[in-house]
Amino acid sequence: MNSGKEAERGVPVLFGKRQNCCGCSACYAICPVGAIKMKQNQAGFLYPVINKQKCIRCYQCLSVCAFKVDQAKKGYPVE
Repeated sequence: MNSGKEAERGVPVLFGKRQNCCGCSACYAICPVGAIKMKQNQAGFLYPVINKQKCIRCYQCLSVCAFKVDQAKKGYPVE
């Protein structure tokens, strides 16, 4: 169940553009409540999709995202 603080946070944005996701499933694997599923797109590649009702907004998924961690280390804004 969400605490008040968690409920105030928005659902994490894993990627804005498909090229900013490699489909590694690290976010899927770390989600403590199983709110992330890997879904296949038209070309057959897997991308994460968050169930907004299940998500507890812990943001662990963002902490393991290779793209986001790399961009933050380089000083770029993370989408």
